[in-house]
Amino acid sequence: MSTTENTAEDLDGQKKKVKISGALIGVGLVIMLAGALFGYDQGVISGALDGIKRQFDTSTILTEIITSWVTLGAMVGALVAGTAADRLGRRWTILMASVLFVVGALVESLAPGTTVLVIGRFLVGFGVGVASVAAPLYAAEMAPTRLRGRFVSLYQLAITMGIFVAYFVNYLLSHSNKWRVMLGVSAIPAVLLVLAILPLPDSPRWYMKMHRREKAEKSLKRVEPECDLTERIDEIEKAIEEDEKKSPSWATVFSSQWRKPLIIGVTLAVLQQLTGINAVIYYANQIFAAAGFHSAATQSLATLWAIGAVNVVATFIAVAWVDRFGRKPLLMIGTTGMFLSLVLIGAMYLKLDHQSTATASAPSAAGIVTLIGLVVFIASFAFSLGPVVWTVINEIFPGEVRGKAVAAATAANWFAAWLVTQFFLTLVDAIGSTGVFWLFAGFCVVTYFFVRGFLPETKGRSLEEIQTMWGDPKKIYAAIHDHR
Repeated sequence: MSTTENTAEDLDGQKKKVKISGALIGVGLVIMLAGALFGYDQGVISGALDGIKRQFDTSTILTEIITSWVTLGAMVGALVAGTAADRLGRRWTILMASVLFVVGALVESLAPGTTVLVIGRFLVGFGVGVASVAAPLYAAEMAPTRLRGRFVSLYQLAITMGIFVAYFVNYLLSHSNKWRVMLGVSAIPAVLLVLAILPLPDSPRWYMKMHRREKAEKSLKRVEPECDLTERIDEIEKAIEEDEKKSPSWATVFSSQWRKPLIIGVTLAVLQQLTGINAVIYYANQIFAAAGFHSAATQSLATLWAIGAVNVVATFIAVAWVDRFGRKPLLMIGTTGMFLSLVLIGAMYLKLDHQSTATASAPSAAGIVTLIGLVVFIASFAFSLGPVVWTVINEIFPGEVRGKAVAAATAANWFAAWLVTQFFLTLVDAIGSTGVFWLFAGFCVVTYFFVRGFLPETKGRSLEEIQTMWGDPKKIYAAIHDHR
C-alpha cells in the first residue's frame, strides 16, 4: 500500500470515528462481551474451588480435572469453530458460542455431583473455545487496517476485565461460600452477547466468500463509509478468488505453502501458555495461600487487586500501543519482565519453604515480595503475550486458510493451557513451587528468542500485504528485522 493510500486511510479513520462511531462501538461491544465470557470463566474457578472441595471432598487430581476440563472443552470448541466460522459465518458462530456458554453455566451451577460439574465445565469451555476463534476473527475482518491491532486487542482487554469481575464476585461471596452463584453469574454476559451481535452484519470478507457482494458492500459501508467501496470490495474479491483456486481444506492448512505462518502461529500460541499465565489465574488463591495469605478473604482480596486489577490496567498499554509501537517490541519487553518476575517468585518460594507460616497472622516479607513479583508478571503478560499473540495469530494467516488456521493455533493454545492447568498442582507436589516457577521462566527465555528470530512485524501491513509476504523470502526477512 502506498503512502498516499495510507494517509487517505488515516484520514478516513479519523472521519469514521465521528460518523460511524455507533457501528464501531457495536463491533467493539461484541468483542468485549466475548472476551468477558472467556475471562470470567478463567477467574471464577479460583474462588469457587474452596467451596467445591468442601462440598464434594475432591482430591488433588479431581480438583485439577474440575479446573482444567474447561480448557479441554475450549480446545475441542476451537477446532469446531474454524469450520463453523467458514461455513456459517463469524456472526452465527459467535451466537452459537453464546448459547453453549449459557447452557454450560447453568449445568455447572446446578450440578448435584462432580461428574455433572465436570460436564458443565466442558460445555462452558466448548463455548469459550468457539468464541476464542470467531470473535478475534470477526474483529480482524471488520476493523480497518489502522485499527485492526487495537480491535483484536480489545478481546484480550475484555478477558482481563472478565477476570477482574470474576475475582470481585469471588471476593464478595468468599464469606458465604456461594460457589454455585459464582459459576451461574457467567450466563449474564452470554445473554448480553446475543443481544449485541444480532443487529450487526457479518464481515465483508465472509460475505464475499459466499458471493454476496451487495451484503459485503453494506457491511463495509457501516464500518468504513468514507472509503472507496468499489476499490475495497474489488481488493477483497481478488484476494478471495486467489484463495478459491485451492480447496480450503485441512490439508491446505498444513501444506508446505503455509507452513511458516502455521509454525509461527501455533508456536506462539503454545508458548503463551507454557509461561504459566493460566496456572496463576486459575490457582491464584492457592498460590497466595502458600505465600502466607491464610484467610479466604485475604486471598480473594490479593487476587482481586494484584492479578485482576493489574491485568486490566496493563492491557490498556497494549491496546494503546500495539498499532504504534509494533508487535515484536511489546512481546520482547513483556517476556523479559515475565522472566525476571518468575525468577524472583521462585526465589521467594525457596525462602518460604524454609520458614513456617502456619501460625503467622500476616504474610511474611517473602510473601509480600511474592505478591509484588506476581504483579510484575501479570503486568508484563497483559501488555505483551496476552493481547499481542492473539493479534498476530489473526493477522499472519492468508484468507484462504485463515478460519481453520486460526482454529488450529487456538486449539494448540488451549491444549497447552490444559496441560499446564491439569498438572500444575501435581508439579508443585513433585518439584516444588520454586521449580515450577523457574520452569515457567525458562519458557519465557524460549519465547523471547523465538519472537526475536522468527516473528515478522505485521504492524501497518494490510491482511493482503501479509498474505503476499509469505511467498517472498526477502519480504519475510525484512519483516522479521523490521524495527520501525
